[in-house]
Amino acid sequence: MDEQFLADQYPDVLRTLLLDRSAGRNILWATDDYKDLSQMHQGQAEITFAAITGEYAGVIAPRVDKPAKVQAERTKRKAEVFTPSWVCNLQNNLVDEVWFGRPDVFNRASEKTWVATTGKIDFSEESSRSWKVYVDENRLEITCGEAPYLVSRYDTTSGEKIPLGERIGLLDRKLRVVSENVDNEQEWLKWSQRAFEATYGFEYQGDSLLLARENLLASYGDYMLASLDRFPTAGELKRIAVILSWNLWQMDGLTGFPPYSDAAYYEQQQNTLDLFEIESSPLPVPCHIRDWRAKKTHTFNSLLSERRQK
Repeated sequence: MDEQFLADQYPDVLRTLLLDRSAGRNILWATDDYKDLSQMHQGQAEITFAAITGEYAGVIAPRVDKPAKVQAERTKRKAEVFTPSWVCNLQNNLVDEVWFGRPDVFNRASEKTWVATTGKIDFSEESSRSWKVYVDENRLEITCGEAPYLVSRYDTTSGEKIPLGERIGLLDRKLRVVSENVDNEQEWLKWSQRAFEATYGFEYQGDSLLLARENLLASYGDYMLASLDRFPTAGELKRIAVILSWNLWQMDGLTGFPPYSDAAYYEQQQNTLDLFEIESSPLPVPCHIRDWRAKKTHTFNSLLSERRQK
């Protein structure tokens, strides 16, 4: 599922995947890797429909397909180092070991690989540890890149495709649980949507963020085909795309603001402008997160502050 395919078949879905809900515009490139292509591809420019389709179709590629020089530069400038899937699996297994109170729930790790467990995942009879509670548990991947901790359609370091039954992402696990515990299409649609609503991630560079959103959207299609024996409709894809445009957001993790809108820098500029009585631009908007169960939005910084006070 690439940008040109979405543009041709589901243009409204692609436009939704490009949105920055906090800033009220599209996500930014936030990288100079594409600046020589055109004015549309400058680091502080929005990623537009036209900048990634038509003559620019395929311009965004997964890290593993980028030239080695570009990979090295991104590592140097933005500390972009993608984690092998076997490492993601080990860490995700630790999260589930704590939640379930036992190891090897979804797979058994062995050196640099794993073997998926067979049969239905067992859940406690306690209401606080039911499969529905597990699906609703919030999970966040920080500086997510292409989101290898959330979905594992391919290994981000080798490009090797991972079969559906062997995927190890946090969202992969939720969708497996949904598929094992519902027996009709309506319930599958309901609980798979809730799985997406409880899955979060943020990333600075816009190209990686778009790939992350596309990977999660494609995973929705993968699991629907396996569970319901059909592909999603345009309306179903749009509904998931709306969730992804909120839940996978663009942010500088050091400030809690979108790229190029650091609040401290703004305040410094504001003081300078006041000296000369020059009208300033509006205050940058901090990044917001959607709480789908409470039907509220919160700023990332306010949630971080609450967490530190506990």
